[in-house]
Amino acid sequence: MSEQVEREFMEYDVVVVGGGPAGLSAAIRLRQLAAAEDFDLSVCVIEKGSEVGAHILSGAVIDPIGLDTLLPDWRELGAPVDTEVTADHFIYLGPAGGLRIPNILFPPLMNNHGNYIVSLGNVCRWLAEQAEGLGVEIYPGFAGAEVLYGEDGSVRGVVTGDMGVAKDGSHKDSYTPGIELRGKYTFFAEGVRGSLSKELIRKFKLDEGCEPQKFGIGLKELWQVDPSKHRKGLVQHTLGWPLDNSTGGGSFLYHFGENLVSVGFVVHLNYSNPYLSPFDEFQRFKHHPSIVETFEGGKRIAYGARAITEGGFQSVPKLTFPGGALIGCSAGFVNVPRIKGSHNAMLTGIMAAEAAFEAVKDGRQADELVTYTQAYEKSAVYKDLKRVRNVKPLLSRLGTFLGTGFGALDMWMNNLGLGLPFTLRHKKPDHATLKKASACKPIVYPKPDGKISFDKLSSVFISATNHEEDQPVHLTLKDPAIPIAYNLPNFDEPAQRYCPAGVYEVIRDDDGSNPRFQINAQNCVHCKTCDIKDPAQNINWVVPEGAGGPNYPNM
Repeated sequence: MSEQVEREFMEYDVVVVGGGPAGLSAAIRLRQLAAAEDFDLSVCVIEKGSEVGAHILSGAVIDPIGLDTLLPDWRELGAPVDTEVTADHFIYLGPAGGLRIPNILFPPLMNNHGNYIVSLGNVCRWLAEQAEGLGVEIYPGFAGAEVLYGEDGSVRGVVTGDMGVAKDGSHKDSYTPGIELRGKYTFFAEGVRGSLSKELIRKFKLDEGCEPQKFGIGLKELWQVDPSKHRKGLVQHTLGWPLDNSTGGGSFLYHFGENLVSVGFVVHLNYSNPYLSPFDEFQRFKHHPSIVETFEGGKRIAYGARAITEGGFQSVPKLTFPGGALIGCSAGFVNVPRIKGSHNAMLTGIMAAEAAFEAVKDGRQADELVTYTQAYEKSAVYKDLKRVRNVKPLLSRLGTFLGTGFGALDMWMNNLGLGLPFTLRHKKPDHATLKKASACKPIVYPKPDGKISFDKLSSVFISATNHEEDQPVHLTLKDPAIPIAYNLPNFDEPAQRYCPAGVYEVIRDDDGSNPRFQINAQNCVHCKTCDIKDPAQNINWVVPEGAGGPNYPNM
C-alpha cells in the first residue's frame, strides 16, 4: 500500500497504536520520564474510534494498582473512579433459583473490596486528558491499517487507513491517503485480536512455544434502574444457567453511579455446540428469577460486545520484536478468575515505556526492548497470571461445576505456596472446538419481550454503531465460497449466531433454496469474535475507515 501511494509522514520517538488503558499509560509514562529528566521525547497515540473511549468496553471492576503506579494522585486529579466495592456476591444459578457461595470459600485474590466499579471508557477519556496535558499528541479517528517495516525487517511505525475509498476500491472525491507515522519504537495496544498485532505475532513467530491464545465474548448492557433496586457498590457474579456444565462462562452485575447497573455475560469461545448464540444466552439470562427483578421498571441505555483474552500465563506471546512491543490485551494479560485485566494492561504499558525511554535516551532505535521482557518476568503482572494459570484449563477439562471447585482449590494452594508444580495446557484453539451440527441439538431461544430482553438490531442501534457505507467491507473472506460450501453443511454456518450484532446472515430464496452468505458490515461492533471463532479461519477482520464502529457512552 505505502509504496503505491505518495504519503505524508510524521516522525516521533514512540508511536502508540490504540488509546486504551495500556496505550495511554505507556504514553503518559514516557512523557513523565521525559519531564523528570528534561529530555525531549515525542509521543503520539492513534485511536481508531471517533474519540478516545468510543470503542472501550469492559465490566468494569478495576484494581487500582495500575492507577496508583501511573498517577498516584489520581484521586486529587479527579479520575472518574469513585464507586468503591461495598459488597461482593457470587451465585451459582440453576434454572429456577441460585445458591450463593460464601465469600470465605474463595481465595484472597478473588476479594473485590478495595476495587472500584467504573466506566472504563470514561477512565480512558480522563487518561487521554492527562496524556495531552503532558504533551502527548492524540489522534482519534485514525486507524492503524498497515505496519511500516525498514529494509532490515524491523518495525518503523504504522500507516493510518486511507479515507474516502469506495466499496469497489476506487477513490471518491473525498479521498485522502493515510499518513505514515514513523517511530523509533512502536507500541501495539490494539486490544484483543488486534489486526496489526495478529500480523506481527505471525511474522515474528511471537507465539512459538506458547499455548494457543484462548478467548471469550463479553456482552454488556448499561441500565438505569429503579432507585429502590440500586445498591451502589454491589458486585455480583454468577456461574451456571443458562449455560450447560460443559460451556464456560458467567455473568456480572455492577451497581455504580446514579442508579446505574452494568450487566454483562461472558461465554468462553471454546464452546462446542454450533447452534449456541452468546447474545441470546445473555438475553435469556436476564429473565432468571434471581436477576430479572433488578431490571423490572428500568431502562436499557447502552449495549456492546467485545472479545476477551483468556489464555493467561501460558498463552502470553513474546512481547518484543525489532522496533516495537505488544502491550495490554494485544498480548493478553487478563486474569480470568478475577475477571480483570485493565490494571495489568496499564502496568505493561508502563514497563514498555520505561524500556523505550532508556533506549531512546541512549540513542538507540528499532532494536528489541529486551528490558521490557525482563521487567515483565519480574513483575506483579507475571506473578498475578502465574498463580491462576491452571484455572482456565481446569474449567475446560472438568466443566463449570468441578472446574470451579478445583480451580478455587488450586488458587488456595497457590496462596499457601503449594500450587501445582506444572502448567496445564490449553490444547485446541477456540476455532477448532465446534462439533458438527449433525451431532448437536439446535437451541430454541425465546423471543425477546422488548422490556428485559431485546433483539440484535435494536441492540446495535443503541451502541451508536456507524460505518461509512460506501467503503471496502472490513470483514474480509479469504475464500468467499467457504461459508456456504463448508461452514453451512458442517456447522450450519455458526457466524449467524456467534456474531452479537447480526452482521452475518445466510439468505435463501422463498422456497429455501440457493443459500447465500451476506455480510452486513454496517452493524459490526468490532468485537472480533468472527475472526476468532470461524471454524475455517476464513474471516479476517481488518480496520474499517477511521472513526467507524460503535460510540460507547459510559461503557
